Amino acid sequence: MTELVLYALLFLLLIGHTLMASKMYMAVHTDSSLSLREKNDWKLKALIFPAYYFGQYKKSKK
Repeated sequence: MTELVLYALLFLLLIGHTLMASKMYMAVHTDSSLSLREKNDWKLKALIFPAYYFGQYKKSKK
């Protein structure tokens, strides 16, 4: 039973990570003020820590 709970939590974390990264990808991709290199940098950062870097991206756009 413990394994099932661990796998369920791991799955939820993975899904959350994926959804946050895809949200950041869409935001960066539609931003026409960024160069291709800047877009790629932000997208690469989204793969590592999407929630943190999405916050950083939003702060830089204000």
